[in-house]
Parts: sequence; C-alpha cells; structure tokens
Amino acid sequence: MGPRMKARISVITIGVDDLERSFRFYCDGLGFKTEGIVGEKFEYGSVAFFDLQAGLKLAIWPRKSISHDSGLPLSSPSPTELTMGHNVSSKAEVDAVMEQAKKAGAVIVKPAQDTFWGGYAGYFQDPDNHLWEIVWNPQMLPQD
Repeated sequence: MGPRMKARISVITIGVDDLERSFRFYCDGLGFKTEGIVGEKFEYGSVAFFDLQAGLKLAIWPRKSISHDSGLPLSSPSPTELTMGHNVSSKAEVDAVMEQAKKAGAVIVKPAQDTFWGGYAGYFQDPDNHLWEIVWNPQMLPQD
C-alpha cells in the first residue's frame, strides 16, 4: 500500500434547498455560532458555516450550487444516506436537544428512547430532511 490519506475532516457540507430557511434553523433554532451567510456576490457562492467543535464546521450550501460545483446533476435527496450524530452527556440532555430541535421546526422522526445497545437516542430531520441522531452513549461521552 502506498501513502494513506490522513483523516482531516474540517468541514461537513450539507445541501439545502432554501439557504435562508436552513440558516434560521441552525442559527436561531439550534443556536449554532456563525458569521452569517457569505459569498453572496458569486452566483453559486452563497454558503453559511457554523462552528461545531474545535477544528470542525458545518456548512450549508444550496444543492444547486453543489451540483454546479461538482458537475453532478441534481437528484432526489434521501434522508437515509447520511446521519449526523450529536453525542451528549445524559439522557436528559438528549431530551432537551430534541425539544429544542422540535421548537426550531425539526420533524421528530423517532422520539428519544432507550437503545438495544445500552444508550438513549432519538432522530429528527432538519428543514431539508437531513437526519440528526441525538444520542447519549455511555461508551462515547463528549469531552466538554
């Protein structure tokens, strides 16, 4: 085997259909820190970046812009192609985040409940149907 790619994920970009709506969901609804929508002077450049944890950002970018930039045609999105896992420190925190997401306009697709593997988790979808799992995993507690 030759050289290996180093795992240096710094941005997770998700495609959205309505940038302003998604911006309000993540900024106002979930309270993610951001400097706002940038790149508006470019035809396919409008994007927003949100701080997640040290060295990691979430970007929301219109699906048509991703299509244009990558050269791939737009296709129907599927919420089961990717999940975002958000680990928290307790069952109560799972419930609190799920409630915050619901108030922000998320659709709860699976209410939080005990899992078969000993944790506690639930799923919601953002305004563009991206699937988020909010999870308390006693084996993977966050390093706050």
